[in-house]
Amino acid sequence: MTLLKELFDTARPVIGVVHLLPLPTSPRWGGSLETVIIRAEQEATALAAGGVHGIILENYHDVPFGTGRVDPAVVSAMTILGQRIRNLVHVPLGLNVLRNDAHSALAIAACVGAAFIRVNVLTSAMVTDQGIIEGDAYHLLRYRRTLGVDVKIFADVFVKHAYPLGSLNLAAAVADTVERGLADGVIISGQATGHSPVFSDLQVARAAAPEVPLLVGSGATADNVGGFLQVADGVIVSTSLKRPGRKPLEQVVDPVRVREFMEAVQHATLHYPSVVV
Repeated sequence: MTLLKELFDTARPVIGVVHLLPLPTSPRWGGSLETVIIRAEQEATALAAGGVHGIILENYHDVPFGTGRVDPAVVSAMTILGQRIRNLVHVPLGLNVLRNDAHSALAIAACVGAAFIRVNVLTSAMVTDQGIIEGDAYHLLRYRRTLGVDVKIFADVFVKHAYPLGSLNLAAAVADTVERGLADGVIISGQATGHSPVFSDLQVARAAAPEVPLLVGSGATADNVGGFLQVADGVIVSTSLKRPGRKPLEQVVDPVRVREFMEAVQHATLHYPSVVV
């Protein structure tokens, strides 16, 4: 895909995720933004040194999430973190402000020079543990135009930890996300964080939007990434790159796992001629 080549300097990007420690106003906020920054810088450095092509910052530990805008303190903290990571590593940066605050993600991206955002629900509506989340492509795309930035929008379709409110037709949902929601790329995930998508869902998504980048949004491992890249254009990966821990906050990016994952991606090019990195 030309867009991915322009953004990541490869047609098959691996995008690593930095799960930020709890941020201000989160129930588990530890009281020190510097601690959050140090952890984020360590993980971003490990990802970049391991060879990933892009990095997403995500307020993953701010559970429980809401359905609307996050607190201004979260936006402020993520802006500081985004700028620090942008100055530290030289790979494209993305933002995902959970659960679905795409406007804040876009604003942060515009301020720190990030290249893309991930939007869990861009179009339609999803039933989640937070309640019903409705897409707002109408206002988001106009906000991007107002900001005058070319930040790309990668949108989940039937996002993890959620169920569609209405039709279960994945092909129609992908087509609407691209043609009516104007997403720059489509993300297909498994049912939950760390769960792999159904391979046939990737095939359906590819057929529904063959000209738009298709990314795997969860569940990629060193063992299965070669198979995914037969259909998808790239992967967003987090869980399989982490060192196991008893608690989620203890699980940090493991440089050895990053290297092994990237070696698996390179190995895939030897077996699948269509895979180019």
